[in-house]
Amino acid sequence: MPEDTPAAVESRALVKVYGEGPSEVRALDGVTLAFEPGQFAAVMGPSGSGKSTLLHLLGGLDRPTSGEVAVGGTTLTGLADADVTRLRARRIGFVFQFFNLLPTLTAEENALLPLMLSGADLDAGGERVRFLLERMGIAERARHRPDELSGGEQQRVALVRALAGKPDVVLADEPTGNLDTSSSREVLELLRSAVDDLGHTVVMVTHDPQAASYADRVVFLRDGRVVEDVGRLSRDDVIEQMRALEAS
Repeated sequence: MPEDTPAAVESRALVKVYGEGPSEVRALDGVTLAFEPGQFAAVMGPSGSGKSTLLHLLGGLDRPTSGEVAVGGTTLTGLADADVTRLRARRIGFVFQFFNLLPTLTAEENALLPLMLSGADLDAGGERVRFLLERMGIAERARHRPDELSGGEQQRVALVRALAGKPDVVLADEPTGNLDTSSSREVLELLRSAVDDLGHTVVMVTHDPQAASYADRVVFLRDGRVVEDVGRLSRDDVIEQMRALEAS
């Protein structure tokens, strides 16, 4: 990657404090991370380590107490809320544990919704969505509503929705947390394919060592700080690392 290519998303000395005085909680404490284009990264840590807080700040869903977040070289700090919302719609894709599909819309309509809201070209967007539905193996389910789809199929629709606008980064918050083992494996393989074959960047928060083993890089948080930042690990290595963190 050329040296002047910006990170897909990065944090700089990121701090997030909730409350004040005796009830103050420092959820993040000076986190500096850069996730490069075309990388699949997993963020792990014990409960309360700051994983979800980090993801929310990287996605512009919350504001830091101090520090900065930049998406594709654009710093969010100082942007008006409306500008952050526009940037989020055009340059960040989200995949959540509970799918967040609208029950009255079909799979294809759910996937197209962010493009409609952002004012994107719907002809090109529709072609892209149909390509992704085919790629995710659910093209024949395009006209079905969420209650007619399995959990795994709903999460595939959510992944199509996240990828439809060709975002700088896809942020996935426990994407397999509500799925059975077979569906989890399928979704993780699709996330891996989105990186390897489609060139996307994925940052995934997970508690699942098996999920983390699909990533190129695993970042471990504890008490709001980065304590380990390593390359690809096996499931057993992830488990060993987590045990060491919890014991120390």
